[in-house]
Amino acid sequence: MKLLRAEPGQGLVWIRRSFRAFRSQPFGLAGLFALCAFVAYALSWIPVVGGALLPVLAPTGSLLFMIATSRVEAGEKPLPGALATLLGAGRPRLLELLKLGVAYLAASVVAMLIFWAFDGGATETWMEAVSSTSAPAASAPSPQTAPLPDARVLFSSLLRLVLLALLSVPFWHAPAIVYWGRQGFVRSLVFSTMAIWRNRGAFAVFGLGWFGLSLAFAMVFSVLVALLGVPQKPSIVAVLVFVSAISFYLTLMYTSLWFTVTGCFAIDDDAAAPPPLPKETSP
Repeated sequence: MKLLRAEPGQGLVWIRRSFRAFRSQPFGLAGLFALCAFVAYALSWIPVVGGALLPVLAPTGSLLFMIATSRVEAGEKPLPGALATLLGAGRPRLLELLKLGVAYLAASVVAMLIFWAFDGGATETWMEAVSSTSAPAASAPSPQTAPLPDARVLFSSLLRLVLLALLSVPFWHAPAIVYWGRQGFVRSLVFSTMAIWRNRGAFAVFGLGWFGLSLAFAMVFSVLVALLGVPQKPSIVAVLVFVSAISFYLTLMYTSLWFTVTGCFAIDDDAAAPPPLPKETSP
């Protein structure tokens, strides 16, 4: 894999290409997201280890979406071929992906500890206060005003965003570098960081584009809920609309991962079936 330089405007191109890929295979990509969501939901019910398995498998899930999107670009169906391609990657590739997942778990724990150290429970206390005022008691039928977040809660929210951004930088391209670049998990983290820093303008536009789309999705959802005449209690229709909108948005985001990879790296044509790990190769 050769590192490329992407112009800032390429960030919007990556988003547009994700929409085009989704239009080409809407049911296949949506089905893949539903499969990943089901696996995540099933793991969440496993006591103790379930919560740890989710971040461990997160890089593999991202890679699965990259493989599926690359198949869509080649005119093929994403499922079940993407699963077969991933499982056929070979033991060295899968072992490096597992190491990458363990590293992601460790980094997530460190980020969580940093957040808790600065937050000190302020966010949780504020959320409890908000939830207590959202449902007025029978003795006080008039709704109470929800408390505004103080400076510490606002700082904690900003800190959470910063930590998530820093966490995503080394792991963004890492699964693709492990799979197509034939690199170990440590070098994949380094090269992913280098790629995002080199193309930081494109990723800034990319992030702003998705932020704008999230606001648009929220507005469309609010309009749909108003048109459906949903009362104060959410109905099953509103829940279905909300779940469908979130699933559609997240499917598009995961679909765009592949285009950020191809926008930052030149992938060899013979890299679809990676050989065992070489020690001297570089992206």
